[in-house]
Amino acid sequence: MRRGVLMVLAAVAAIGVFAGGLGWLLTDARPPAGAPRAQRLYYAYCAECHGVHGRGSWRASLFLLRPSDLTDPRVAAQSDRYLFDIIKHGGATIGRPGMPAFGAQLSDEDIQLLVGYMRTLASRRAARAAHRSRSIQTRLISSPVARTASRTRSPGETRAASSVAGAPRTAIISMAPMPSAVTA
Repeated sequence: MRRGVLMVLAAVAAIGVFAGGLGWLLTDARPPAGAPRAQRLYYAYCAECHGVHGRGSWRASLFLLRPSDLTDPRVAAQSDRYLFDIIKHGGATIGRPGMPAFGAQLSDEDIQLLVGYMRTLASRRAARAAHRSRSIQTRLISSPVARTASRTRSPGETRAASSVAGAPRTAIISMAPMPSAVTA
């Protein structure tokens, strides 16, 4: 009798944990407090498929949808009119049937705000890529391997002449030529 009660309580607890976790996963993303109207519109209408950062959502992939990566330079190269039309009329008119039309729910001004917000997503990607390449270069230059392999001085060059005080170090790595294979 006691064992049966414990099994029922364990089952109820497991179902509760599962339901809570599922609820947490399926909760819609919320824009930050004080977000501009364009960002609030994006979160309300676009983030479910395109993701908060514009690179796609796991929810869309569950339904085998592949929404466009809004941070992709090819999307950024599209005209504002093209983006406006695809948001207003949907993708079916141009061969992209997964994109629904939002012309009935959004005014033309709201769609213009969304197009502008999509442009900021692409510019954020470019800024992140530039920051990432700078940080990689910094790590390479300041790494112990780069310092030891930075540059060899010529026999007559002194240490003072080989580096200028305050100048950034650059990594110049040279490799010795590989010995040629001898054929028998």
